[in-house]
Amino acid sequence: MYTDLFNKMSASCFSKCSSKKHKEPDLALGEMSCVDRCVGKYMEAQERIGVVFQKFNEEQAAAQQNMQNMQAQYAAGRDGGSPFGR
Repeated sequence: MYTDLFNKMSASCFSKCSSKKHKEPDLALGEMSCVDRCVGKYMEAQERIGVVFQKFNEEQAAAQQNMQNMQAQYAAGRDGGSPFGR
C-alpha cells in the first residue's frame, strides 16, 4: 500500500515538476520547490481521504452491529421470549 502511494506520488510529482530537457543531473531550485509542494499536497490529500474512509468504516461497523443486535432480538422473540414486550 505504501509502496503504491509512493510510486504514484513520485510519478505524479515528477511529471508535474521536472524539466523536460534534463540538462543537469540535479533538480533546479524551482523544481525542488515544486516537488516539495507537490508531495506536501499529495500527502495532505491522502490523509484527508484516510479520515473519510475511517469514518465510513466506523459507520459501517456500527450499522452491522446494530443489524446483528436486531437479529438476536428477533431470534430471542421466536424462541419464546418477546423482545417487544408482549
